[in-house]
Amino acid sequence: MEAIVNQCKKACPFLHNSSTASLRKLSRMPAPAGFTSEAGGNVRANALTIMAQKCPVMGKAMAVQSKHYLHTSARLAKQPTLPLRQASLVNNENEARIAAAAMQSQFPTIHSTHAKAFDYEALYNSELEKKHRDKSYRYFNNINRLAKQFPRAHTATLQEEVTVWCSNDYLGMGRNPLVLDTMQKTLNKYGAGAGGTRNIAGNCNLHLQLETELADLHHKSAALVFSSCYVANDATLSTLASKLPGCVIFSDASNHASMIQGIKHSGAKKIIFNHNDLQDLETKLQLIDFHIPKIIAFESVYSMSGSVGHIEKICDIAKKYGAITFLDEVHAVGMYGPRGGGVAEHLDFDLNARYPHGNNGSVVDKVDIISGTLGKAFGVVGGYVAGSSALIDMIRSYAPGFIFTTSLPPAIVAGAKASIQYLKESTKEREMQQINTRILKNHLAQLDIPVVPNPSHIVPVLVGEAEPCKIASDQLLREHGIYVQSINYPTVAKGEERLRITPTPGHTEKMTDYLVNALETIWRKNGFKRVSDWRNVGGRAGVGINAPNPKPIWTDSQLRLVSGHGTAEIRSHVLNTNRSTTKHNPQVATY
Repeated sequence: MEAIVNQCKKACPFLHNSSTASLRKLSRMPAPAGFTSEAGGNVRANALTIMAQKCPVMGKAMAVQSKHYLHTSARLAKQPTLPLRQASLVNNENEARIAAAAMQSQFPTIHSTHAKAFDYEALYNSELEKKHRDKSYRYFNNINRLAKQFPRAHTATLQEEVTVWCSNDYLGMGRNPLVLDTMQKTLNKYGAGAGGTRNIAGNCNLHLQLETELADLHHKSAALVFSSCYVANDATLSTLASKLPGCVIFSDASNHASMIQGIKHSGAKKIIFNHNDLQDLETKLQLIDFHIPKIIAFESVYSMSGSVGHIEKICDIAKKYGAITFLDEVHAVGMYGPRGGGVAEHLDFDLNARYPHGNNGSVVDKVDIISGTLGKAFGVVGGYVAGSSALIDMIRSYAPGFIFTTSLPPAIVAGAKASIQYLKESTKEREMQQINTRILKNHLAQLDIPVVPNPSHIVPVLVGEAEPCKIASDQLLREHGIYVQSINYPTVAKGEERLRITPTPGHTEKMTDYLVNALETIWRKNGFKRVSDWRNVGGRAGVGINAPNPKPIWTDSQLRLVSGHGTAEIRSHVLNTNRSTTKHNPQVATY
């Protein structure tokens, strides 16, 4: 009884100040009319009920509910006698119902069979209509890449072939003979799927070998493979920042959605600094105490603009303010550096070509964490992060995005490993891609067709409006047999819609000329703005601002270009020479 009294005093503010003696007396009062204790009833429940009815709040609530519900004993009287254990469960359930009824008296829920249910389909259609109205609705074209003919592909109709100019398979490694042969052999040996998550049944020697290759590529002690780099960025940033006490993340304004999502999931404080603005970054870092953990998250090549992050300077700033760096090299791995390690490796090209290992004093050693993809220049699928052994082991042990995801199939892992090994040795593909990019940019500049200026392999042709951008993409496909997807909001800012063109080593001079002529035809036909037009309105997205174009990341000497040679001679020179003999595969893909 003492426990019941104490419980009532804690539960009810009106009984809290009553003396224990008063409450004992209250509990011994006769039960209210209509209340009958069942034989052998629950004494504790009876006492609690009596006290509750004397409470100004609970008493009123129970009076209201009594009009609508039978008391416990009355309901049980209408039911067959239950075994002891089952009867006890019913009593407990009734206690919960009494409390729920009291709550319902204050917050009644009205259920009506005549009420109209929420119209879910109307909501779906309403949201889609918004996309149609602002011209940002996404149309997915049916494009089927032909391995033996890429960059050629066919549409939904097998006989209707087009040339793809917007693939992220930048080097055409998705059709490389070594990669295909490796995957086919692995598929026959190990089957289609991985068999489970890495910690259950999906971890094999191939996964470990791939991670060793990736760690070596980025001069790190360890790496971890994910199902995609979106997942890698999300899982790593969210896990790492949530473990660092009071962590503050400094995020470039143009960071990819995967990084933004990871920062959000971490729950850490986020400070956005202006895109590639070192002064703004440093000013904001000064606002945070030195001892507080900080992460600076940024990219090497920003995929929609082609701009390049200030890697070395950001690393130096990070050290100055006690921060660590998280560098996304997704659009740079395989494309830059003597072994395809990305822009960080490329910054010390000759040093890393001679000493391709960690602790050689290069910029890549300054970066704390590097993320990359296996689905772009490496031509397969998947993502990864590379860093210190302790960091990688912590992410492996805590990140839900890694722990609870089925691992990549053995054939995929083997193909990715083969592609990385190949591109560590062969420079021909990335050199040819860079030359094709230069040629295309030069042709478009001569026609005053606006290209967002950048030093990378991305060719963003500015249109500036959503609907005209979609029109340009449709006309290229339907009238010229060229596939270039339009890029609209939210991938890019409104008013900066563009055609994102990505040359590959497989695009011939004839293909390039045909694309340029098609773009010129479309610009004339639709009256789209040219560079001079954008200059007259003050410029947009870097176009028409009267500033010199950034120097390409790849220099002429790194590409081994001979001055005075024409386009055809340059192509032939790169295709017929290579910096090193490819020991993994002497049969280079023919373009």
